[in-house]
Amino acid sequence: MCTSDLLCVTNRTLCREDFPVRIEKIAACHPAGIILREKDLEPAAYEELAKEVMEICDRHGVRCILHSFYDAAVNLQAEALHMPLHLLRELSPEQRSRFPVLGASCHSREDAMEAQALGCTYITAGHVFETDCKKGLPGRGLAFLREVCAAAGIPVYGIGGITAENAASVREAGAAGICLMSSLMTAENVAERMKAMEEPNEIR
Repeated sequence: MCTSDLLCVTNRTLCREDFPVRIEKIAACHPAGIILREKDLEPAAYEELAKEVMEICDRHGVRCILHSFYDAAVNLQAEALHMPLHLLRELSPEQRSRFPVLGASCHSREDAMEAQALGCTYITAGHVFETDCKKGLPGRGLAFLREVCAAAGIPVYGIGGITAENAASVREAGAAGICLMSSLMTAENVAERMKAMEEPNEIR
């Protein structure tokens, strides 16, 4: 059973090496999951990439969470899917119920409550801090995160600008865990970066 509270979110355009090699290194560190967020791909290309990433994750016993591409998730018999809320709304109850693990990206307390009502088993909430991924947009802050965590009856993962220096404050705000994207795509040493982000007491 994985004791990490880190969700790794991919962005292959930031990757400093062959993308599958980077995924292998991340999976070898056993995060709580890897969210394959490559929304710019055409559906067929995403499905091909997802198949490869799922195989890597399977070898390491790590959950692979597909992102946005419902049809690819069904075709590959994925157990986990993450959707932007506007796309999640378009799925029928039957479609949503296909996935034992269902997540959504939320940006407010209301979003979180809607995602839960739509059957999500977890959500991401952000962006918490200022981040290069959202240049020019201030972070929503820890008060926002506390509000979402208090309202949600499902695990909340903070996302956006989270570093080793502020990770503890995200957990203290009530988050079940944290999401990492840019830092893991660009880190020279993936294992060291992930270790720096773990809680001092690794078993949650």
